[in-house]
Amino acid sequence: MTDARIATARLGEGGPEVGVQGLGCMGMSFAYGPADAGESRAALERALELGVTLYDTADAYGVGENEKFLSSFFKAHRDEVVIATKFALSIPPDDPTRRVIRNDPPYIRQAVEASLRRLDVDVIDLYYMHRRDVNVPIEETVGTMAELVREGKVKHLGLSEITAGELRAAQGVHPIAAVQSEWSLFSRDIEANVVPAARELGVALVPYSPLGRGFLTGSFTSAERDLTAGDFRRQQPRFTGENAAANAALLEPVREIAATHGVSLAQVALAWTQQRAAVHGLPVVPIPGTTKRHRVEENVTATRIVLTREELALLEPIAARVAGDRYPDMSFASAGRE
Repeated sequence: MTDARIATARLGEGGPEVGVQGLGCMGMSFAYGPADAGESRAALERALELGVTLYDTADAYGVGENEKFLSSFFKAHRDEVVIATKFALSIPPDDPTRRVIRNDPPYIRQAVEASLRRLDVDVIDLYYMHRRDVNVPIEETVGTMAELVREGKVKHLGLSEITAGELRAAQGVHPIAAVQSEWSLFSRDIEANVVPAARELGVALVPYSPLGRGFLTGSFTSAERDLTAGDFRRQQPRFTGENAAANAALLEPVREIAATHGVSLAQVALAWTQQRAAVHGLPVVPIPGTTKRHRVEENVTATRIVLTREELALLEPIAARVAGDRYPDMSFASAGRE
């Protein structure tokens, strides 16, 4: 591992220039069980040293705790980092386990002010609509987000888990810098419609869970045995029962390619996602999540691995054979609306 900084890419036309790999920060305070705060801070610093400049969080991650945790790092490096956060997942006070999707203008204004306070910044670099409330016209939601840009509270706009039609409608209201959706060897539904629309409109793709929520690292065998009680993957269909066993068997070609290159399975999976930029002709900036320095270094190295045409062909069939949906309720994703 060298200390050479990674290449850069621009998010959208006129959007921020960032490292070609970002960092998903959710696990530092939410979803995957306990994390060591000191090691997480060290991972943030190491990522920045290596040219990772896009840091991804959301108000829903730990009910605002993730934004608070990141604030000191952002304050120390404000001119070096691009802060991405999200709104839309409201948490009812009487049931903290629920998520209610809200895209209405009053809620957006309430959410952005709360995020600005927790992050302790004057402006958010990239503000995403986290999920789509189909009861609110997308033009109304993006119109309110555009007002935040004009007011100086937000610099650039993003959308997460949206359809191609929703992206086109949003772009008609205000330029969209990035679309964030799940995209990996295990999840490729966005390639049918969203990716072509993004390419046409000059919008970047920011793949989340490019390692299949950790499944593509090859270290997972059983949710019951490998995951802590607080890990949300215990409820994910791909990680449970017969699905988990079937999906583990799909990793054999990943193992073969990893052995050929002398790298990890995770690096092969990330290299595949990074290479989507060349395959589809648009900026692609994955945001693998980790809380550990050595994983940051491993992930960043994947930006320099080039898979051959033959290797890509070996990996091509995997997604179609994956057992189980991405979520227990797929209304939480865009695929069901296409």
